[in-house]
Amino acid sequence: MDKSLLTSLTTELRRGTLTLAVLSQLRTPQYGYSLVQRLEKSGISMEQSTLYPLLRRLEKQELVTSSWDRSESRPRRYYVLSEYGADILRQLQAEWEKMSVELSILLKGDEEG
Repeated sequence: MDKSLLTSLTTELRRGTLTLAVLSQLRTPQYGYSLVQRLEKSGISMEQSTLYPLLRRLEKQELVTSSWDRSESRPRRYYVLSEYGADILRQLQAEWEKMSVELSILLKGDEEG
């Protein structure tokens, strides 16, 4: 088995799910490191080199907003879902749940066939 092919396909499969995972954790304001910790606690590992470009893209798409908190000794940029982002998250979640059911049926069909 070609390990690099499996790695490539796994990366491709994960790409879309990371967006959904990040959006789901931004119902409350999070800064980058706290977001990485929350994701890892759920078993989803994400490098900061992947996270920050994703957050910038989500902000550009107006799904999240960000603001600086300078009250601590080290300023932190917090990200949170916009109203539009919360609406999109609900729709993506419904789509994910529908696709999960459909894929489960297909994959179980392979086992039975």
